[in-house]
Amino acid sequence: MLRAMIVDDEEPARAELRYLLERTGRVESIVEAASAREAVERLMEGRPDVMFLDISMPKTSGMQLASALRTLKNPPAVVFVTAYSEHAAKAFDVDAVDYLVKPVETERLMQALDKVQLLMGSAAAAKSSSERIPVEKGGRKILVPVDQIRYIEAKDDYSCIYTDEERYLSTISLAQLENKLSPHGFFRVHRSYIVNLEYVQDVEVVSSGNLQLGIQGIEDKKISVSRRRVVQLKRALGL
Repeated sequence: MLRAMIVDDEEPARAELRYLLERTGRVESIVEAASAREAVERLMEGRPDVMFLDISMPKTSGMQLASALRTLKNPPAVVFVTAYSEHAAKAFDVDAVDYLVKPVETERLMQALDKVQLLMGSAAAAKSSSERIPVEKGGRKILVPVDQIRYIEAKDDYSCIYTDEERYLSTISLAQLENKLSPHGFFRVHRSYIVNLEYVQDVEVVSSGNLQLGIQGIEDKKISVSRRRVVQLKRALGL
């Protein structure tokens, strides 16, 4: 699920795009800004994954804002949304992911979201290959690569981290691990479990109507999904 920001000086245009984004079921939060200055202020409160940016705005244009965003360490993906098509070439000079012409069509919006998620997936994969979690094993500190972790379970004051062959203990709380690992494709399915979606092998509906997950490489283990997380999990898995 993506976090989005809509930057457009026209309120009806923001409302229309918000409506279309909400209908896709692929965006978990949407922040609005009526100017480049307001967008920068909102960025300080929390960075979105993607910014839908109008080009023609008073004072600072969308193109100028996009150029400034490139100086950030982890800038949001930029999708231009404008009534004019003549700026398309310049848009890609500032690393825009896509360029949508108003009125925006749902199919084109979905294609833009596909590009954003593909970009995020590539970045996360590159980062996951180097990201590691410190754990305890045999009285030693070991650094476990994130992409080897199948799932994590809360046990008393510890977090148990499972790979396909080993179990490790960590003093890092499940809440902290959730924040750290969410950008790498991990999902909190239960108050006691975080799973790596890459290794979800099967989804089973049990007699109570709840879901259970099978994890690749982990035999004889089913992980329960809490009812309030079912909808988000299905979206994350594309179900």
